[in-house]
Amino acid sequence: MNLSLPPGRALILSLEEGAVRAQVVTQTPPHPGEGELLVRVLYSAINYKDALAVSGRGRILRRSPLIGGIDAVGIVVASRAHGWTPGTVVVAAGGGLGEERDGGYADYLSAPATILTRVPEGLNPFEAAALGSAGLTAALVLERLEQAGLRPEQGTVLVTGASGGVGSFAIDLFTRAGYHVVAMSGREELREYLTALGAVEVIAPPQSAAAPVGLASARWSAAVDNVGGQTLAWILERIRRGGKVAAVGMAASSTVTLSIFPLILRQVDLLGVNSTEVDHERRASLWARLAGPWRPRHLDRIAARTVGFDEIPGAVDDVLERRHHGRIVVGLGGGVAESAC
Repeated sequence: MNLSLPPGRALILSLEEGAVRAQVVTQTPPHPGEGELLVRVLYSAINYKDALAVSGRGRILRRSPLIGGIDAVGIVVASRAHGWTPGTVVVAAGGGLGEERDGGYADYLSAPATILTRVPEGLNPFEAAALGSAGLTAALVLERLEQAGLRPEQGTVLVTGASGGVGSFAIDLFTRAGYHVVAMSGREELREYLTALGAVEVIAPPQSAAAPVGLASARWSAAVDNVGGQTLAWILERIRRGGKVAAVGMAASSTVTLSIFPLILRQVDLLGVNSTEVDHERRASLWARLAGPWRPRHLDRIAARTVGFDEIPGAVDDVLERRHHGRIVVGLGGGVAESAC
């Protein structure tokens, strides 16, 4: 395989004496290995996990150095995988990107074909990046809960961490599917944004959720929890008999002390949801739904901010300091170079 491609930028994250150093470098494009594709990245995004990785506030990196970015959308410029040809528009969301293998904060990405999905008809590259891991996770949550038996007529669904990417898409997808959604957010200034996405009510997080009480008055038929910690315990105590809770994130804490009364006496189902390790066939199915019957109605409102490569550090600070809502798309830009194999 002979490649004739210009050098590209990459945001390299390195662990140095217990701290993360982020540095923009120029490097030659990587050569794809057997079963891999070389992608000219057009767009990435800034997820909460990306913000933790770039800032060093979370233990995200599993090797160092590493190119950050768990999402990437671009065009295949070289292929060493059967059935994939240059010119194909692909999306990567998770699959170890930005954690254990180089990710999307680069002009070029070399990745196994097994973690890439063809962008389906109905989505352009920007829209696929706007959805990214957040949209894929929200779709997986809806699928998992409905597979577990949830139906709109059973009652209201609570969404915590509602102003984030997963929370915003969850509100949009669930309301489109016919559910009544209550949004939980500590940001009063975003009430109009959340109701515009479809939330019938916006409530504040509990002021104190430190000690589990066992059972409280049942309020919701299901919940999508992006917060974790004691908020998860507080939610479980207020789910109706036979209800379901999808644990998606841990923005508050990765540990929780809870009572098992809701799980036993009310037979509440607690489901863990992780889109990172979804197999290729299921991932393709979810993307097809997001491009078709589950296409978010408020994608432009959720992904209203686009930043350039050099603006990633400032946008990361905005995510960590809760100065943003919805999705932040990173535009890599540039044309697609010719390649010869």
